[in-house]
Amino acid sequence: MKKTLLLSASHLLVAAAGFALGVYAFPILIAPEAPGDAEVAGQAQAARYQGRFHRDLKDSDALHWGEGTVSIGTGFVAFQGRLAPGPDYKLYLSPEFVETEADFARLKPAMARVGDVKTFHNFLLPLPASVDPSRYTTVIVWCETFGQFITAAKYR
Repeated sequence: MKKTLLLSASHLLVAAAGFALGVYAFPILIAPEAPGDAEVAGQAQAARYQGRFHRDLKDSDALHWGEGTVSIGTGFVAFQGRLAPGPDYKLYLSPEFVETEADFARLKPAMARVGDVKTFHNFLLPLPASVDPSRYTTVIVWCETFGQFITAAKYR
């Protein structure tokens, strides 16, 4: 009986560790090729606004962070830097700076969702024509599946 319980516990532990590793590794394995630094820098030159992602925000941690420069221009959002890998990242524009899950939830109805972030080193996203970046101040990366804050940058 004790041996069965110990074996069951060890198998559950290994299964849980495998699942956690899969959640982390799968987005990396299926990520499309990221745009190069030169391509992102070229887009950034035409930007109207710039901000910076930092690792030391309140709800950022060792598994949820971003660092680098984000540029917003007519029709695009460009990011040069790195994000912690994870599933189902979304990019939002917010009317206020956000650095916690609670603040994100409170302000989400007033935010504009720009699109999906599928790469973790640099990205270029089209800005929907219906989104005017001058109506917002902050760009946010959010993990939709797990309701997890990743990073934010104030650009205005």
